[in-house]
Amino acid sequence: MAKIKPSKGAPYARILGVGGYRPTRVVPNEVILETIDSSDEWIRSRSGIQTRHWANDEETVAAMSIEASGKAIADAGISAEQIGGVIVSTVSHFKQTPAVATEIADKLGTHKAAAFDISAGCAGFGYGLTLAKGMIVEGSAEYVLVIGVERLSDLTDLEDRATAFLFGDGAGAVVVGPAQEPAIGPTVWGSEGDKSETIKQTVPWTDYRSGEVAKFPAITQEGQAVFRWAVFEMAKVAKEALDAAGITADDLDVFIPHQANERIIDSMVKTLKLPESVTVARDVRTTGNTSAASIPLAMERLLATGEAKSGDTALVIGFGAGLVYAATVVTLP
Repeated sequence: MAKIKPSKGAPYARILGVGGYRPTRVVPNEVILETIDSSDEWIRSRSGIQTRHWANDEETVAAMSIEASGKAIADAGISAEQIGGVIVSTVSHFKQTPAVATEIADKLGTHKAAAFDISAGCAGFGYGLTLAKGMIVEGSAEYVLVIGVERLSDLTDLEDRATAFLFGDGAGAVVVGPAQEPAIGPTVWGSEGDKSETIKQTVPWTDYRSGEVAKFPAITQEGQAVFRWAVFEMAKVAKEALDAAGITADDLDVFIPHQANERIIDSMVKTLKLPESVTVARDVRTTGNTSAASIPLAMERLLATGEAKSGDTALVIGFGAGLVYAATVVTLP
């Protein structure tokens, strides 16, 4: 019986560069109030959101991804030809096939990189990061591009008082590459499919195509149920990720949770008993909830503003539709 040659990858992996793209149009709460019965004060108090970005016709899922990826590749100090894998997490690319990752890989100038999309909602960046780490350690790629990108304005019901104010558009990307010491911790991830109805698309595409419903499908959610789950259950997952990395909350420099809602972020900070010295990402205030894009966008902003610095230890956690989740500790690029 022949023996298969073992893979020869890097001993560890790390994030080497990060980039982001926010659409040019900034949408304040006043625009949202044109279609729902609410107030700026109510939106801010319930979510922390003041503005969000909405894409125009040219700012497609692919176009935003390419802009963010170019910045990440430059930040990592490598060339596109060195990218061996492109992983795109999105729920708002409306072509069932081919994967948008293949278009992105080609237009960036990679050399026939492996390219595929994943659908893991707001936890998608964590899923992609874990897959990229595995590819590098296994040896199937030296550098992997992980992109979280959404055009959630296409899936927003502007008459739904519970969700109309939440969602924004944008793309965030990181380059993951080889490392000689651990810089991406073990991932604590999973799903709770029995709660899948709490965040969902209103109707299947086939119902819209057949004419059974006249209104274009949108994202809807049971706000209170999602809030309780995120606050209580995700704090436990975050703690598990810290334990898996062998550190405590006192060792953290930065906390980058999915930018779903500032009240959720505040509650998690309190439950985790994070020291005041820990920098907490609050990109949700001006970017809104961008699902798979929210963590890399928040990471990029913290580094750009100097609120976080290269080498900082950060806890990242994403959670959302599915319900799915993924948390890990990383060293910032």
